[in-house]
Amino acid sequence: MSIKILGVDPGSRTTGFGIVELNKGKVLYINSGYIKLDHLEMNERLQEIFAGISTVAKTYQPTFAAIEQIFMHQNPGAALKLGQARGAAIVAMTSHGIPVAEYSARQIKQAVVGYGAAKKQQIQVMVCRLLNIQELPQADAADALAIALCHAHSQTSLTKLGVTGTREGRWR
Repeated sequence: MSIKILGVDPGSRTTGFGIVELNKGKVLYINSGYIKLDHLEMNERLQEIFAGISTVAKTYQPTFAAIEQIFMHQNPGAALKLGQARGAAIVAMTSHGIPVAEYSARQIKQAVVGYGAAKKQQIQVMVCRLLNIQELPQADAADALAIALCHAHSQTSLTKLGVTGTREGRWR
């Protein structure tokens, strides 16, 4: 049985998305991209995130979705905007009946690169290697693919252990 996983890297200026398919223990690249939001007011950005992620959800019909947990930010305003972007993306996914898992940045980097403090370029390179992508994806799209890969690794590990319905981390 194959499952599709939608990874979302939320941001108030750029939101990345990536779709992978987990089939018989192998993870396959389906698609990725990003939603550029710089030119819009904040309320329009949130609407665009919701609409964009909703379109991706309708088009690819993922079984699961995963998103990065919010982290403490030195700039409270930036943290608030990030939280709003996450909320718009989560509502878009859950409104399509897609369960959403959350992972910390460290968990994602550890799952994809093997090092929890990996840099963005290291993530891009490993995403390309793991998914057999010839061209480096845009940074936010690569991060979204890394989030999807993290969830795929979590699903694979749980299946091997015979565990269903639970996992480390939080479900939405």
